[in-house]
Amino acid sequence: MATFIMMGTYSPEAIKEISSERTAQATKIIEEAKGKLMSIYATMGDFDLLAVVEFPGIAEAIKASVNLNRALEIAFSTVPALGVEEFDKVAAG
Repeated sequence: MATFIMMGTYSPEAIKEISSERTAQATKIIEEAKGKLMSIYATMGDFDLLAVVEFPGIAEAIKASVNLNRALEIAFSTVPALGVEEFDKVAAG
């Protein structure tokens, strides 16, 4: 499984619907795309949400990102991430 960081921005409509039920719906959408939600945070600044998610690959990450936007009106920027120890090995050569 590969790790991805998903940074989400609420639409005005999505802000009106914030609830624990929608968080559960988001988790289900991620799982339907063969992903696993590792952690999620509400943030302040350029993004409203930050999630750490594992997916088998990029196709599944894209599927989840698109389906979250469709269902919840939350736009996600989704990027791959490596742990620092693995990054050090890759970057070393």
